Order: sequence, then C-alpha cells, then structure tokens
Amino acid sequence: MNRLAHETSPYLLQHADNPVDWWPWSAEAFDEARRSGRPVLLSVGYSSCHWCHVMAHESFEDETTAAYLNEHFVSVKVDREERPDVDAVYMEAVQAATGQGGWPMTVFLTPDAEPFYFGTYFPPEPRHGMASFRQVLEGVASAWSERRDEVAEVAAKITRDLAQRELSLGEGRVPGEEEMAGALLGLTRDYDAVRGGFGGAPKFPPSMVIEFLLRHHARTGSEGALQMASDTCERMARGGLYDQLGGGFARYSVDREWVVPHFEKMLYDNALLCRAYAHLWRSTGSELARRVALETADFMVRELRTGEGGFASALDADSDDGTGRHTEGAYYVWTPAQLREVLGEADAEVAAQYFGVTEEGTFEEGASVLQLPQQEGVFDAGRIASVRERLLAARAGRPAPGRDDKVVAAWNGLAVAALAETGAYFDRPDLVEAAIGAADLLVRLHMDDRARLVRTSRDGRAGAHAGVLEDYADVAEGFLALTSVTGEGVWLEFAGFLLDHVLAQFTDPESGALYDTAADAERLIRRPQDPTDNATPSGWSAAAGALLSYSAQTGAEPHRTAAERALGVVKALGPRVPRFVGWGLAVAEALLDGPREVAVVGEGTDPATTALARTAFLGTAPGAVVAVGAPGSDELPLLADRPLVDGKPAAYVCRNFVCDAPTTDPDRLRTAVNGRKA
Repeated sequence: MNRLAHETSPYLLQHADNPVDWWPWSAEAFDEARRSGRPVLLSVGYSSCHWCHVMAHESFEDETTAAYLNEHFVSVKVDREERPDVDAVYMEAVQAATGQGGWPMTVFLTPDAEPFYFGTYFPPEPRHGMASFRQVLEGVASAWSERRDEVAEVAAKITRDLAQRELSLGEGRVPGEEEMAGALLGLTRDYDAVRGGFGGAPKFPPSMVIEFLLRHHARTGSEGALQMASDTCERMARGGLYDQLGGGFARYSVDREWVVPHFEKMLYDNALLCRAYAHLWRSTGSELARRVALETADFMVRELRTGEGGFASALDADSDDGTGRHTEGAYYVWTPAQLREVLGEADAEVAAQYFGVTEEGTFEEGASVLQLPQQEGVFDAGRIASVRERLLAARAGRPAPGRDDKVVAAWNGLAVAALAETGAYFDRPDLVEAAIGAADLLVRLHMDDRARLVRTSRDGRAGAHAGVLEDYADVAEGFLALTSVTGEGVWLEFAGFLLDHVLAQFTDPESGALYDTAADAERLIRRPQDPTDNATPSGWSAAAGALLSYSAQTGAEPHRTAAERALGVVKALGPRVPRFVGWGLAVAEALLDGPREVAVVGEGTDPATTALARTAFLGTAPGAVVAVGAPGSDELPLLADRPLVDGKPAAYVCRNFVCDAPTTDPDRLRTAVNGRKA
C-alpha cells in the first residue's frame, strides 16, 4: 500500500500513485522493517530535480521493479526540502563513502536506520559503468539475507564514524583581519577572471560570496573584491543562467561560460541573488544591477507567490515541449524559426543578434538559450522592449513548468529580506507589501503560540515537520529586515522570540557550537551540524548573522556573545574554504565593522525624515542596522532617548559603544554610513 496520498509535500505526492509501497519517513516505517525483517530503501529527492523524475519514471513507475521492492524492502520516500535533517545525515554518509553526493539519493538502511550501502541515480539497465537499479537491489537483498551479521557490522561502523566527526571551532575566537585577507586571497585563486564566478563547470551563482566581497570592499576599500563581485554579477546576468525575458535565475550553469543553465528556478537562489544585486547597486549605482534586482523581485512575486501570500519553493526544469514529451528547458529556449514565427523576419533577425540565437543553437536540437552577448553596435531600446514583450507573451502560451508550491519557512525568510530591502531601495512599496504578506503567513501558519516553527506549509495547511536552525535564522533575518524598512517593532519582537529558541534549543552551551536540529527534535543516527554554505547560508552562519543584527538593534549582550562564539568556525574555515563559508565571512565583516547602529528620529510625514532614512538604508557599512521612528517612540530600542535636533529630524550613528554627534544633514550621514571610517 502506497502511503503518500495525504502528505503535504508535492514531491511525495508525485509518487503517491507509484506501484511502490512507499512510506513517508516515520517511526511506523522502521517498525515495519523490524517486524518483517526487511532492510529499508531510503530514496531522497525534491520536486524540481530532473534526475529524480527520470529515476521515478524508469524504476518507481515500473511494475516489475516495484514488485521486487515491495517483497524485499520497506521503501521510504523523503523530500529533502521538507526534511533537511534526514537529508543531511545520510548525505554525509554518502559523501564519506563515495566521495560525492547528489539527488536522487539512494541509501539502504537497517531497521535501526543505520546506513550500509549508498548511491544516487541508478539506471534501469547497466550503463556507463553503472550497475542497474535491479542489480543493486538484488545484491543488497542477497547480502541482507545471507550475510546479515556482516551488513550490521558495516552499518554500525559507519554510524560510529559519523558520530565521531568533530568540528574545529577556531578556538572560540572571532575571525579578524588576517582571516578576511586569507579568505580574499583564496577566492582570488579560484576566481575565473575571464568568465566571472569561481571554479569550473558546473558553475553555481556565488550569492553569499558576493555579499562577503561587497562588505569587504565597503569596510577596507579593496577594489579587487568589488571587481570580482561586479564582474561575476554582470556575467551571470548576461548569460543563460538569467531568464532574459521573465527575470529570475536558474539553479546553476552546466558550463563555465554561464550559457546553458540547469533550468529549474529555486526561490532561495532568486531571493539571495535579488538581494545581492540590490546591494551591488547600492555600492556602485550599476544600472544593470538595479534592473536585475527589480526583475528578479518581480519574478518572485509574479510566479512564485502563493494564494496565501507566501512563496512557492521552485519551478521545475522540465516541461512539455509541445509534443507531449517532458524535456528540460523546453519552456525557455528558442530556435530562429520560432523567433520568425512570433516576430516576423526583420525583428527576428534583430532578436537573434541581440539574444545570441544561432542556427546551430547553444542547447539541444538547434535551440538556443537567450543571452545578452557582448557585441558591437547599438540596438534601438524601444524595438528591443517590443521584441521582449512579444516573446514573453508567446512563451506564456507554452506549457509551463510545474511549480512546487510548498512554502518553506527558511526560504520565505530569505525572500522577505530581499523584497523588503529591494522595495525600500527602489521606492517600490508593492514589494515591501509582498514581504509583509509572506511574513504574516509565517507568523500565522508556521509559528505556534510558543514561537516554535514548522518547516513547511502548503495550501494554507501547516506541515508536520519541525523547523530546523536555518528556518529560525532566516525567518529572523527576514523579520529584522522588515524591522528596519517598516519601523514596526512587532517584527523585532518576533525575531527575538525565534532567536531565543536558537540560544535555548540549537546552541551547545559549553562550546557555542550550533546544531541544525533542536535539542528536543527527533533523534537521528547523528545530530546534524554543518557550518558550510551550500545553496543557501548554513543555519550556523545565518544564525550568527541574525543574532548579531538583533543584538545591534536591541543591545542584547547574550545574542552578541552567541554570534561571536558561532563565528569561531569562520576563523577556522574562512581562509581554507572561503567559497563554502561566504555568509559566515559576510557576518564576520559586519562584526569587524561594529556593526553600525543607525537611528533616524523624525515624523514620518516630514521630507527631512524621509531623506535621512533613505540615506541610512543606502549605507554600505557591513551589516549596519537601521531604526526609523517618531521622537519619543518606544517602538524600537535604538530610538530611545533620541530627540530631535533643533526641532529637526536627526540621525544618530553608533558602533562599538561609541556614538557620533547627531546630524540633520544627509551628506554627513552618508559619510558616517558608507565605506571606511578612521
């Protein structure tokens, strides 16, 4: 019996009609494994994963394969986005055993959840040196039935080895100038000076590293850091990674040149990149950065916002190519003939040149991914706008990619922060309202009366799984951004509730180390703990950043101390693997700068208040916090005892327990919140 029909995860629901007798991750599944004496097949994936779909079609929809699975295994299906703790624990085992990982992830477990055999995608027949899935199943079933003691011994050893892994915490000291310089040097060595970005193919958008580079430039004046950030952002935005018609970024580029993306669009990538481009504009005034930040924000609101006001997780890479086949990228790519059909001969020729569409194609079967290649010549802006509008309208008539419409707390927190700041920078109150709508949903549906979070919701229904560290940290980050943008103290209060849980439930009181799951969460074979960034900031570094910002807003010493203790791991990892601890490095830059605390006092209707507040928002000092409110307001702690100056709105700037004289002059404030300060 397949037991997935009543789950909230779209990924699990995609498998609800499989002939496999799937169980969701549950104690009951492992009880069944013990009762029946069968091992567990754990299959982990997510709804927009291309190879997850392939394996599902080839194997899990196949009656013969399903019958073998049902006879010999208890099969458990997990959405990695819904249960990142389960995914993290077994991915660590896969990577330790095989040297690599990915999804779909296939792990065989004892009934005590101890892993003993690992893999990712398995084809239906032997291929490219890979065993077929059926061969793997038969081999595992044979080992389980004939050498069970040996299998149990292997599983116990793997579990012991995982439990004994230790993290270096940098001797509990915060990173300093030496570590920041070492991290910058490491990034310079990995930097692709020709194409932007870091490393080779596949190439991922380094949003968190960009935040570090921008903050490092702001604090030190390093032109090299700014150049790496701005050149990478330009290359990504001009390449196929970026949707040149509808805005928004794909997950990664399969090549070094940013030409061909893996076409799935994730909420977290777009939230992080929207914020990074907005911050790049704030640092440089780049018109490209402004356009991309706004287009990406508009993409999130237009295509990912749910009916309840939250934001859906992803758009699929695959869609119907018009023939009934689901193929990757079908929604996004164009041939010259398709351009002519929509635009006519003359405009099609212009579009092909402008977007780099060729007869040979840059993708498959003569199709091209739209780009903005560097080229000579001037294009008529009105004509290009018309071309883009008509192509976008024509594309809207194609079968759209599927949408994973579950709302993930952490990723919505990232979206709240990005939309709030982008709306404030570019005078787009609609974006701020979208951020408030998502934050309201998180409070209403994801938080209980003790301010404990659930990880996901869907269609207005809260999921069953507890929030993990990144949920608490990223939602707090979003609420803190709203605090600055709206001046409403309720968001600061909610952030405090969440961060108190971080201190109580996720922090080791002895070392200051952070765990990804709460102390009272479901016990797995290992309590997951990972300070390195992956596609999103690690819960560890995200928590450090939110704790630091909250302490700057409130003066809460326990939160600052916790942030400093957490950053010890950045001291250890920053110079060694800077690409994988970018957000931690960005938080360390904020700590080294103070961070600065900016209070703007004045009536909201006074243009002078607006001018000071805008200047404060646009300051580039790393991690600066802003509080705006009327004189005498008790809405935010930073506003306390901050009077007007000579009856005029004023700004107060403090850091490291020292305050400047208040100013009523936006130019003086600009100097105080931008760049280096002696």
